[in-house]
Amino acid sequence: MTDYMAVQPFRLLNTTLILPDRLIPGGALDVEDGRLTAVGRLDDLPRWSGATIDANGDFVAPGFVDLHVHGGDNADFMDGSIEAFERVVRAHTRHGTTSLVATSTVARHDQTLTFLEITRTLQRRGAEPARGLSRTIGAHLYGPYFNEEKVGCHPKDPARPPTPDEYDQYLQFADVMLTATCAPELPGAAGFYRAASAKGIRLNAGHSNATWAEMADAHALGVRHVDHFYCAMSSVSSLRERCGTPMQASMLEFVLDHDDMTTEVIADGRHLSPELLRFVVKWKGADRTALVTDCSRALDQPPGFYTFGPLDGGETFYSDGGVGLLPDSENLASSVRGMDFMVRHMQQRAGLALFTAVRMASLTPAAILGLQRDFGSLEAGKRADLLVFNAQIEIRRVFVGGEEVRLS
Repeated sequence: MTDYMAVQPFRLLNTTLILPDRLIPGGALDVEDGRLTAVGRLDDLPRWSGATIDANGDFVAPGFVDLHVHGGDNADFMDGSIEAFERVVRAHTRHGTTSLVATSTVARHDQTLTFLEITRTLQRRGAEPARGLSRTIGAHLYGPYFNEEKVGCHPKDPARPPTPDEYDQYLQFADVMLTATCAPELPGAAGFYRAASAKGIRLNAGHSNATWAEMADAHALGVRHVDHFYCAMSSVSSLRERCGTPMQASMLEFVLDHDDMTTEVIADGRHLSPELLRFVVKWKGADRTALVTDCSRALDQPPGFYTFGPLDGGETFYSDGGVGLLPDSENLASSVRGMDFMVRHMQQRAGLALFTAVRMASLTPAAILGLQRDFGSLEAGKRADLLVFNAQIEIRRVFVGGEEVRLS
């Protein structure tokens, strides 16, 4: 057996493989040219004469895919530097994320443009496992097009309706912009949805107080995903204040009623109770509910005060070590946990099967992004983005494209 930074073909064995719908004890997989070439029980795989790596009885899972993440290791994607990007990516790689979508915040126009420019640079550079960096697969334009009443921990003043003069500049980065969020009820939202959709960008609704009718209009224009279910979204009670009587159906009911709508949950143990997590999965299914970290710069940092978003103009929040909190209230301000924690919580506290929790952190987000043919599960032909972890879901080893990542 060999144990080394794998940059050549190898067989990984002595493991339990985690597939989207089951576990395979006594499993093994083969990696050649950065791709999986065979996956299954060791006894069923073809003969192998090359290098082998012993997983020592641990689980092997596909690398996690995070489609909503802001920061980590005291850095934020909105800090405006390649160094900050790399710190965030490196931090989440240690927690098992092998592909992530860099997510912006509400900010000034120039800061958003810088964020998009750096995302393009990092995407073109690709993964750098020797430096502890996984793959930045694109950008999520998340803000500034939020309802001021639903900004959450984002700065309120820069939140604004979309205008063509501004978003046309953002859409110049359509080559790296995978998704874009806009509150459907804002003036100009329909024009933004049309323009972004024409560029092939996936459309989200979020940070919104939209009615069912406004969601229906957005759906007709291509919106198929709602960000962090239950959080910063309309409800029957919030629409009672806005619309009076009769009571109006909200984003929540619209998402649950439409089978082609997907969503995401923050399973950090502080945003949603285990009952709520199970409820969303029961009604939407694990194939339409992704786990996201929505993580801030306070990941792997001690309790204290931090800035959400850009250091210049972001919002101050307090991390108690388990979640971010707005300093003047009990309102939550993003998570401070990595994806390994989210998977662990879904299994241990929400009671999901391990393969279901892993699927929600890998194949489901990959499918929401339309990238499931390339990664997200252990299947021959897909990228060899792999995790080795123990029964406590503690990450032991990470491989990106078949190359082992330096986690220290």
